[in-house]
Amino acid sequence: MASILVVEDDASIRASLIEILTSHGHAVRSVGDGFSALREVTRGGLDAVVLDLRLPDIDGGDALRMIRGISQVPVLVATACDEDEEIIGLLNAGADDYLVKPFSGGLLAARLGAVLRRSEASGSMAAPDSATAGPVVVGDLRIDRPARTAFLGERELQLTRREFDLLSFLARYAGQVVSKRRILAEVWREPYIDDQTIDVHLCALRRKLGERGALPHYLLTVRGVGIKLVDPR
Repeated sequence: MASILVVEDDASIRASLIEILTSHGHAVRSVGDGFSALREVTRGGLDAVVLDLRLPDIDGGDALRMIRGISQVPVLVATACDEDEEIIGLLNAGADDYLVKPFSGGLLAARLGAVLRRSEASGSMAAPDSATAGPVVVGDLRIDRPARTAFLGERELQLTRREFDLLSFLARYAGQVVSKRRILAEVWREPYIDDQTIDVHLCALRRKLGERGALPHYLLTVRGVGIKLVDPR
């Protein structure tokens, strides 16, 4: 059983979300505005947050950034917009995943379950064998998996949880082409995620690595095969 915070200002929708999540065995707290959400996150004890972006007191995107300032609790964002630019902005601001309204209860439960599994997997990535392993170095890129930090030269990359997991996974197989199907199986661990989700995260990673689509350095796409992380030197 996971402890979930639902942030939704519409009372009827909030009640529906609570019913869906409790029927899947979760313990649910709920609030109707952004500042109440921040107080609940500060209290701790949460495994995930389901955050609606249309809140009466503060913008949901601002609430997301504030949550990220005080906690690494996984956040599943509910948005009415399916534009790439907004979704990329939410992922860069720290969202772990997103749902485009309207969505079914089954999809909410599946996506939330995936977020929770990835959170557990992220926590285990720094265990036993990797805890004593040194950083992975590819060119000027240095990835420290136990510390969950990545540097490009002397500059620390500000990566979301998912971006770090993806980059770390590709670094384990540096120089090798990794299929999107394998990335879905071993990083996302979720059959409901599609290729576009990987593409969104790759786009964000490329931007943070200072790459342009026409001039990739570290992240190369091999058409019809997959992605590989390479030493550009």
